Amino acid sequence: MRRQTKTSGINPAGSSRDLRLDPLSLPVTFAAHDSRADGYVRQVELCHDRVVLRRAVKGMRMAVNIRVSDFRGVARRRLHEAQMLVLLHRDPSLTIPLGTSGDLAEIDSAARMWSEILGVPELQDEVSRTPSARRRRRNAIRARRPKFLVRRRAGDAARTLPIHRDEREIIARS
Repeated sequence: MRRQTKTSGINPAGSSRDLRLDPLSLPVTFAAHDSRADGYVRQVELCHDRVVLRRAVKGMRMAVNIRVSDFRGVARRRLHEAQMLVLLHRDPSLTIPLGTSGDLAEIDSAARMWSEILGVPELQDEVSRTPSARRRRRNAIRARRPKFLVRRRAGDAARTLPIHRDEREIIARS
């Protein structure tokens, strides 16, 4: 297997109108649009088991290493007259473009190939548009009180315990 460079292999993203990455020639490195990065460009390195995103934000360079299994799947996004194939992540800023084409049959076959090679599910259009379920936040009081005390209601001792006045108390002394 050979490593793709800027002078050989598939054209990097943004070099032409139709983006087409070949799933059979992994690992692949290409540039993709990033609205938050300096110069609006990030470098993406895509392998069978991981994705590395390299970008600079306000002069600070960073690299984000993500396992492919952390992605939700391969999804289609509708553009004006074409469709885009993306590797969908829960965080929209980490979604990776895989290909763009106006031919629906080509997008379908590419989606099946990417899904099989990366080992992630192939998502339908509706699934890619719905947001993922919000993660439950921890209760603030949970960190301070044990679990059984959180469930238990605090009682009022004055109301619940009977008070006996003017009675002789019997104490057993042994």
